[in-house]
Amino acid sequence: MFIRKAADSGFTLIELAMFIAIVGVGVAGTLMAYDYSSRDSADPVVRRQALAIAESLLQEIQQMPFTYCDPDDPAVSTATSAAGCATPEAIGPEAGETRYSPTTPFDNVNDYNNYNTAAEVPPGIKDIAGTAITGLGGYNAVVTVAPTALNGIAAADSLLITVTVTGPANVSVVLNGYRTQYAPNQ
Repeated sequence: MFIRKAADSGFTLIELAMFIAIVGVGVAGTLMAYDYSSRDSADPVVRRQALAIAESLLQEIQQMPFTYCDPDDPAVSTATSAAGCATPEAIGPEAGETRYSPTTPFDNVNDYNNYNTAAEVPPGIKDIAGTAITGLGGYNAVVTVAPTALNGIAAADSLLITVTVTGPANVSVVLNGYRTQYAPNQ
């Protein structure tokens, strides 16, 4: 019969040290993963906010008229081409038009071309009335509007709208949308 001595049970000091080292490396790796995930967890909030700003601005622009004439032109509802307008609509705002003006606001899709919130005083994201939105001062929006052919629709009757929003930590979101001219007078 084999009898075991008390001195033969348990771990040696070397085995214990190896166990602590291996477990320590594993725990350190796990903690580093938690550190990375918690440090980067703010990024989705910034990205979502930038996306919400871009979607809102793109929707605002797409809901604007896209007509041959400037909406202030008397022929806006009867013109069948830009030739029938006293003030034909062109890419960019007409003189004196701004996004926030109570008397001469942007009134057509293409008025938003080269709109940049960084050029405003103070810079930052504002609502349609020009009131700064708290917490969005670190964001910037830039809009470009360009004629582009779209699935058989002539470039003169289709606009590509690109909204680029940048936020804290160099987060950038780009949204593209199209607006076509329905030509109700033809």
